[in-house]
Amino acid sequence: MTQEVPTPELPDHPAQEPSAAQPAEHGVAEAPVSYVAANGAALPVRHPVEDAEGKPPRARAGQAKADAAPAARPRPDARQAIKEELSTTLKEDAAGPVQLSATAREQVLATVAKLPDLPGVYRYFDANQNVLYVGKARNLKKRVSSYFQKNLSSPRIAMMVSQIANLETTITHSEAEALILENNLIKALKPRYNILFRDDKSYPYLKITHGDFPRMAYYRGALDRKNQYFGPFPSAWAVKESMQILQKVFMLRTCEDSVFSNRTRPCLLHQIGRCSGPCVNLIAKDEYKVDVENAAKFLRGRQNEVMEDLQGKMQGFAEKLMFEQAAGVRNQIQSLARVLHQQSMETTGDADVDVIAVVVQGGRACVNLAMVRGGRHLGDRAYFPTQVSEAIAEQSIECEVLAAFLVQHYTGSFIPATLILNIEFDQPELMVALTEQCGHRINLIFQPQGQRRQWLELAQKGAEISLARLLSEQGSQQSRTRALAETLSLDAADLDSLRIECFDISHTAGEATQASCVVFHHHAMQNSEYRRYNINGITPGDDYAAMRQVLTRRYEKVASGDGIMPDVVLVDGGKGQVEMARQVFTELGLDIGLIVGVAKGEGRRVGLETLIFADGRAAQELGKESAALMLVALIRDEAHRFAITGMRAKRAKARQASRLEEIEGIGAKRRQRLLARFGGLRGVVDASVEDLCQVEGISTALAEEIYRQLH
Repeated sequence: MTQEVPTPELPDHPAQEPSAAQPAEHGVAEAPVSYVAANGAALPVRHPVEDAEGKPPRARAGQAKADAAPAARPRPDARQAIKEELSTTLKEDAAGPVQLSATAREQVLATVAKLPDLPGVYRYFDANQNVLYVGKARNLKKRVSSYFQKNLSSPRIAMMVSQIANLETTITHSEAEALILENNLIKALKPRYNILFRDDKSYPYLKITHGDFPRMAYYRGALDRKNQYFGPFPSAWAVKESMQILQKVFMLRTCEDSVFSNRTRPCLLHQIGRCSGPCVNLIAKDEYKVDVENAAKFLRGRQNEVMEDLQGKMQGFAEKLMFEQAAGVRNQIQSLARVLHQQSMETTGDADVDVIAVVVQGGRACVNLAMVRGGRHLGDRAYFPTQVSEAIAEQSIECEVLAAFLVQHYTGSFIPATLILNIEFDQPELMVALTEQCGHRINLIFQPQGQRRQWLELAQKGAEISLARLLSEQGSQQSRTRALAETLSLDAADLDSLRIECFDISHTAGEATQASCVVFHHHAMQNSEYRRYNINGITPGDDYAAMRQVLTRRYEKVASGDGIMPDVVLVDGGKGQVEMARQVFTELGLDIGLIVGVAKGEGRRVGLETLIFADGRAAQELGKESAALMLVALIRDEAHRFAITGMRAKRAKARQASRLEEIEGIGAKRRQRLLARFGGLRGVVDASVEDLCQVEGISTALAEEIYRQLH
């Protein structure tokens, strides 16, 4: 559940000796760590746990650290002076002559010696200016200098440091700002020694709109202050399940505003008891508003309060002898009671909680995130970071994975007040930055009890199962890639780097011709690298000319040295398409041995395809039991799917908008208003002149012209 929490105003100049923070309220059986604001800084506060005999546990080694509190930051004027001095020094060094005897390492050490004692972000580069590592620091000088000590804690860190030929730093105003910048740089630069999580923050929400008769809807995207948003939810299924509950209990509408404002009789949802029928005034505005408020309370975890309100409402109707209305409220109470009974994961003690389980095995890691919103367990989602085996791990690899997840997942996003973890996590600087960002206390719980313990056990079990499945699938994927490399006589030394690009052409009788290019890399399809090409200037239906155009556009830049050349270029087609690809590659000076055509077999059945080569090699029929052919068929089918969906979208857009675009006086805005008002082109065609005049910007004369053009 997303709520606006006012960010506390923190002083710009924290005192040297922070005051004691107030501990969070927790059950005595749990072991939380709270990060609270204290004199402008967020400090960790551990809460002791008593055992069965009432004795406190032994203190863990290193638990009380003298440097847990962040150092006082310089005054703004001093900070600015330091920044200007540092900037001037670096500019002078860059402009001055470089001594021939100075090695790259000496230059790096000289730069490190000039770093200020300020928060910021640092970046390490190798001799080829490839980024190695991105990190943040509360004190740049101390943090960066620690990498160049004689005794390093990890051989992997020593390996990375040995490759550093250059470093760059960016000074920030606070550690929270450094956290955000570090997250953005990691996603943009993808450093070799950082743990990378896929940027998948588009979580779904349940939205309740504003207005006299608000509607609830499934929503993804940016949030605003005009509507109410509840979530985030881990999956679309969780949102739709919550919407079904609200339909059964509170009967809120889900129809679009354009449909709502044009109905003359109740829809099917009203007839089956899922909507109260506000579109035809079957419920008063005030009564509908009460239902909306109760639905919001339910989503916020205040189910008991909703139940009490409904019981009071039913009693009031009964006292006024309004038995039909009382019966309707009774049905709501019964539906709500069934829902609460079915919520086996429901609890009344928590509002918003995230349960995070980290499991590392076989060189891969899985982070399973379970979300609890409003006291309801909404499900979980598994994340699989990359570069785990190469990542810099100053602590245990599990802690490093968890730290990377917290930074990359929560930066700029909603952070619940309670995080339940399956490993002990002690990085006060990171939690300080997250606390400053969200503006409220963050409680870390490592030894949950009761319902929370069940949540954590389920999350950890889910992580173990997901990771086992991933490792199994990876083994299968690698075996298919190896089989294809052997079939095509490719160098199988580094299968992870094998890159395959596949092309397909799609059109409908020559209309809306589009070409697709899909990419297979790292044993998987790379959706972010897919491309579509609009094909123009050819005879409609000429697949050969379309293939020639897309291959030329794709590889003419590669031939000039700009772009990545794949190891295999798959062409969906027979000898004609392969010959066209051979001509393009010959003209561009590329290796025609990379071209492989996939000719369909009898009946277009998978397993009967033939591989055709452009360099004169004999065609191969691998058979339906071949793992290599299964991989080729998978890539070919994905290219076909991507091409045909793009073609259909392009065709539908052209057919929908073309008739309105041909009418003089109908621009993009008026066309959009017409389509939104009547739900599409068919609705515009069926509308009368009077109906068209009701649309903003449509005069009587223009409405008559629209009607005449469409009939």
